[in-house]
Amino acid sequence: MLTSFLVLFLFGCLTGLTTVFFGFGGGFITVPVVYGFLQVTAGSDTDAMHIAVATSTAVMLVNAMAAALAQLRQGRLRREYVWPLAAFVLIGAVAGSFVATWIGGMLLRVLFAVYLLVTIVDSLLRKGFLSVAQATRPQPLGRAATTFGGVGIGAVAACLGVGGSVMTVPLLRRRGLPMANATAMANPLSVPVAVAGTLVYAFAPAIPAHTGRLGYVDLVACAALLSGSLPTIALVRRVAGRVPDRIHSVAYIALLVLVLIVMVATGI
Repeated sequence: MLTSFLVLFLFGCLTGLTTVFFGFGGGFITVPVVYGFLQVTAGSDTDAMHIAVATSTAVMLVNAMAAALAQLRQGRLRREYVWPLAAFVLIGAVAGSFVATWIGGMLLRVLFAVYLLVTIVDSLLRKGFLSVAQATRPQPLGRAATTFGGVGIGAVAACLGVGGSVMTVPLLRRRGLPMANATAMANPLSVPVAVAGTLVYAFAPAIPAHTGRLGYVDLVACAALLSGSLPTIALVRRVAGRVPDRIHSVAYIALLVLVLIVMVATGI
């Protein structure tokens, strides 16, 4: 048990790093990690994927709020890109969270992998993500992107237990924002997803009581991950924004590719 806690702690540190630099909130790392943790500690738990998604959402809530506050103090957040997009993300997140409680674990795993693959291909093939012209002035979000895009981002993100960074970052990137700003604003935009998802997963009806869990949320795994992520967020926020834009965007895609490879290789 101590070894498992230590492994989760170390992955928690990694989620803190990705939260600050990429706006992930930890979902892409914590979902496969918690799923693997449950397979080792609880055997073939039929609810393992649901628990992994729910626990990831709870971790993401704390991580995203901590990182958003840090980014706000450093002046990287811009209200016109966060609001009212966040309100529509919340609407979609409520719907997506309820849908996730009805979907089987195998289908959730497949959707998670497909979600990663589509994002990687889209970022590589469509112009505007890997590089933004220096003379390009940031463009405002249109009404369609704010409403329909926001609802879609919230629904997909909450359903899969991720923060929506893989949709919000490319969206903001193609509006001409530097990676440092696009990833920074992914954190507050992840908060409504995490709030809706955590409440639905924690208080979902007809879930058998289990020691150490609140609904689908595994409190032990959550504590272990946060004990690593929160100190890391406090440390790395000081150097966020110093990474060259091109390197930052390439590293973003490289991390998505790595997570997808791990999922396929391990059968998660």
